[in-house]
Amino acid sequence: MNAGTRARLQRISTNDRFLIVPMDHGVTMGPVKGLVDIEGTIDSVTAGGADAVLTQKGVAPRVHDNKNDAGFIVHLNGSTNIGPDEADKRRTGTVESALRAGADAVSFHINVGSQYEPEQMTQLADVTERATELGLPTLAMAYARGPDIEEDDPEALAHAVRLAEELGADVVKTGYSGDGDSFDPVCSGTRLPVVIAGGSRGTDRQTLEMVRGAMDGGAAGVSMGRSIFQHDDPGAITSAIAAILHDDVGVDEALRRGGLLEA
Repeated sequence: MNAGTRARLQRISTNDRFLIVPMDHGVTMGPVKGLVDIEGTIDSVTAGGADAVLTQKGVAPRVHDNKNDAGFIVHLNGSTNIGPDEADKRRTGTVESALRAGADAVSFHINVGSQYEPEQMTQLADVTERATELGLPTLAMAYARGPDIEEDDPEALAHAVRLAEELGADVVKTGYSGDGDSFDPVCSGTRLPVVIAGGSRGTDRQTLEMVRGAMDGGAAGVSMGRSIFQHDDPGAITSAIAAILHDDVGVDEALRRGGLLEA
């Protein structure tokens, strides 16, 4: 790993742990709750302990003045949930455009096992090669998605994260298998830091139990969007997740630190 990539990885993490809040969902879902006033949401989650936020390049002017010195990741593909196929992620930017937007890293989504896998594999490989040349880390969002694939199957998830390493990524995001024991072989299948997606939003306790289980299974952190930015108090849930990631506390203590315990 070159010095630039290593330095920028430190900008999007804390002691090799990653609390990333993706907010690129405006492409997929439109101006939903938490993204209308994205400036306020970014300020809240980064004040609460997020290591980095992630958006598409066009939102960059709304990011920098509100991110409290956190890192910034630019996402390079996307799709909409009203188009013909949400799994068909198309290029939305280049490594160079991400740099011009002030990015510390880039990210790219690939659906491993889908009909779009071949093209997305080629594009991810192109992104990692160019990003490495320019000293920029790549976060690969590698999901196990396709016909007859269970998205929480540990074997499929392990294949997805290993593919990300083989194609040159520096950090990989994937789905969660459901518990720490089954997630351990997913993390063991690669030398990359593995971060989990948030999935559908549950209760605060369910969210934190998922984070705690993933960390116990060897994860290096989270990249959680709607569970954080659509929370009634994004800063509070971020603080609770940060307590697990960075201070290794249990769920009850994390709830307390976030001010989320029920009276």
